[in-house]
Amino acid sequence: MQFYEMQEKEVEASLNTSIEQGLTNKAVETKRNKFGWNELSEGEKQSAILLFFSQFKDFMVLVLLGATLISGILGEYIDAITIMAIVFLNGILGFIQERKAEKSLEALKNLSAPQVSVLREGQWVKINSRDVVPGDILRFSSGDRIGADMRLLQANNLQIEESALTGESIPSTKYTGVIQDTAPNLGDLNNMAFKGTLVTSGNGMGIVTATGMKTAMGEIAHMIQTATVMSTPLQRRLQQLGKILITVALALTLLVVVVGIIHGHDVFTMFLAGVSLAVAAIPEGLPAIVTVALSLGVQRMIRKNAIVRKLPAVETLGCASVICSDKTGTMTQNKMTVTHVWSGGKTYQFSGEDHDQLYYNEQKVNFGNEKAIKQLLTFGVLCNHAELMRKDGKVIVDGDPTEGALLMSALKAEIHRDSLLKQFTIQKEYPFDSGRKMMSVIVKDEDGKQFVITKGAPDVLAEKCESILWEQKKRMLNGEIGEEIQATVQQLAGQALRTIAIAFKPFQGDIYPQNEKEIEKELTFIGLQGMIDPPRPEVKAAVAECKQAGIKTVMITGDHQATACAIAEQLGILGKNDLVMDGQQLNQLSVEELEEVVENVAVFARVTPEHKLKIVKALQSNGHIVAMTGDGINDAPAIKSADIGIAMGITGTDVAKEASSLILMDDNFTTIKSAIHEGRNIYENIRKFIRYLLASNVGEILVMLFAMLMSMPLPLVPIQILWVNLVTDGLPAMALGLDQSEDNVMKRRPRPVNEGVFARGLGWKIISRGFLIGISTLLAFLFIYQRDPANLAYAQTVAFTTLIMAQLIHVFDCRSEVSIFSRNPFENKYLVLSVLFSLALTICVIYIPALQPIFHTVPIIGADWLLIAVMSALPTFLLAGSFIIRKKK
Repeated sequence: MQFYEMQEKEVEASLNTSIEQGLTNKAVETKRNKFGWNELSEGEKQSAILLFFSQFKDFMVLVLLGATLISGILGEYIDAITIMAIVFLNGILGFIQERKAEKSLEALKNLSAPQVSVLREGQWVKINSRDVVPGDILRFSSGDRIGADMRLLQANNLQIEESALTGESIPSTKYTGVIQDTAPNLGDLNNMAFKGTLVTSGNGMGIVTATGMKTAMGEIAHMIQTATVMSTPLQRRLQQLGKILITVALALTLLVVVVGIIHGHDVFTMFLAGVSLAVAAIPEGLPAIVTVALSLGVQRMIRKNAIVRKLPAVETLGCASVICSDKTGTMTQNKMTVTHVWSGGKTYQFSGEDHDQLYYNEQKVNFGNEKAIKQLLTFGVLCNHAELMRKDGKVIVDGDPTEGALLMSALKAEIHRDSLLKQFTIQKEYPFDSGRKMMSVIVKDEDGKQFVITKGAPDVLAEKCESILWEQKKRMLNGEIGEEIQATVQQLAGQALRTIAIAFKPFQGDIYPQNEKEIEKELTFIGLQGMIDPPRPEVKAAVAECKQAGIKTVMITGDHQATACAIAEQLGILGKNDLVMDGQQLNQLSVEELEEVVENVAVFARVTPEHKLKIVKALQSNGHIVAMTGDGINDAPAIKSADIGIAMGITGTDVAKEASSLILMDDNFTTIKSAIHEGRNIYENIRKFIRYLLASNVGEILVMLFAMLMSMPLPLVPIQILWVNLVTDGLPAMALGLDQSEDNVMKRRPRPVNEGVFARGLGWKIISRGFLIGISTLLAFLFIYQRDPANLAYAQTVAFTTLIMAQLIHVFDCRSEVSIFSRNPFENKYLVLSVLFSLALTICVIYIPALQPIFHTVPIIGADWLLIAVMSALPTFLLAGSFIIRKKK
């Protein structure tokens, strides 16, 4: 018998589980050992060995290895072995970089994996989808991705989109009854839910029947095993730039070789020198270095509670000019506490240390004497999804904070959810919908009487009511009372309180309408609960910092306009000349009309998710790079359309997360600011990489080219060129990726999205520093060579050392857009250590006798170190000095 043919108890017994308690931890381990992890197998990945050998597939590296082999055959064994060793070390460094980037991206994938709500040992907990086993009890709601195949136990207005499995784009309506058909199609199994499908409306609960490759999705997994590696716009631009630079480097290298041969140098020596120079000078590693920089930055962002789902977002973060942020939970603490209740024209206030005493006109009130208040609190508990749990002696909310606040307010009147659910049974639920802003349930009491209970936004719910409870009696809800309700809502909202209204009506019959419109009408208004959700204390400073960085913060909320304005003023978002717009006003404007006023709007209140998309389009049309937050299924279009879509990690639905490029693990606005700060720093560190790498390469080419043009001996031998490339382009360049941000990184305007790689004077800095590095190295060589022409090896050793030291000093200059003097050189300890290590290696090849014949070096006398120090410092400090002079003027 198949699961869809079984009754709930039969499924429970078959899977050896408990619907009331779920699986025990011991049972989970047993089942995992038997069934494995709940994940689909992936396509084959490149092995570590293949990744290592791929480091040597570059054409010029292969040419160098071939030339080295010839050199060995001709008897130059030491040179051949050493060059091989250096190429091998370069390969190891490249392998480590790529492996690190690969692991970082894999960690990101695991961090952003979907989570599910599962019942384990009687407690509902959140776990990663891959941890689910057959027999687990899962619950889910609109916007969730189904975590495993399951037989449904509850289905409240449940619709699931299963196009990935059935090809049918219309969502399938689900129920819990047994299916008698002996061979139904997958699309007809309406009492089953399948892994990977999407809940589009309603909510439900089910028993897991299959996981991993045993699921319906697993059976077609071979069709979805293609993984795409996403590159960023900067990576693609650098790949194109790399091709141009390779052409230029090869042309200059060829010129060096040809000129050297013309001036009488040995052909093979010049060929080997040329190939070595090409290997050192060609920036074939630029895209890989960018990937490493992105990976290192993304790891830092994770530590700041921001998970990057799409790497291009890292670049775009630095361009963001507007942040459109939800209020509740993102700018506020999402710790709802009911402080006021209103019923029958009276406003009551909760006071005391824990807001546990009810007062009216400063007089303490006994809950037992206020039947309307007790009914208001009771119905707030019944029309509710949250649960209260005890942890470390404290009562905590499991579920939506707003619903949790309703449970907590009832608890103060000794109204317990567990006790109520023994007196009332939920017959039918109509889940909350952001469009209608309401939720309803039909409940039956112990006497068999049935009621519709509805909670929602006061202005919307009041329109659905024809009467109101007023001094224990039902009265018609006329215009005067309606105005009083709205005035009360306005008054509470002005105190930054969020208001929830509750209404009810009797219900008769055993057939429950599928459409909520049939029951959410002709209701009786009971009252209001006003709850405070204080702003996060750190958000005000974050908003101010964003403003200083040229980034406008816009608050978007479904709350009442007065509530939104009160919070926005506290946080510094709403200024004197800023506008506030509500959903009704948005409905009356086209996108084109909104474009004309959107620049002046700081708060959008009473908006729907559909409005968010309109706001994004209007801001983008005005040239803004927009970051938009969201958490619900209906937020997905706006999140996807925004330049930087941001989903909530705690309250966000799977659909919102999948549409996003950034996930906030703590749902905190400050994390957005931190992500933008880090995004800007990542981009700046990539610019530092490019500046250092290309300036060094320019210097290496020019020292050889100028020497050949001047008919001079070779200032560097091939093995020295390769060694310079190894010790300068390796660790110091990597350490730049770990560099801290400059102090003014959040005091600059957002970067233009189409900014070129060499913008803001980077091209001039590369050419000028590279030129000076080449000239200073050549001058050091010339000075020593003319002093003692017979000792060419000594002159080459001085040039070799000068070139390395010039590049190692230049790396500190690359840390600042301004000058080497504008930053503490010891701030980046990784850079300091890598430079000291590179210097130590250089000293070893100069002074250790065993290494001298390999690298064609001789010991440098003390006095010449002064020359080396001056000439290697010249390229950096000469231009830094000119900057100081310009600044003083």
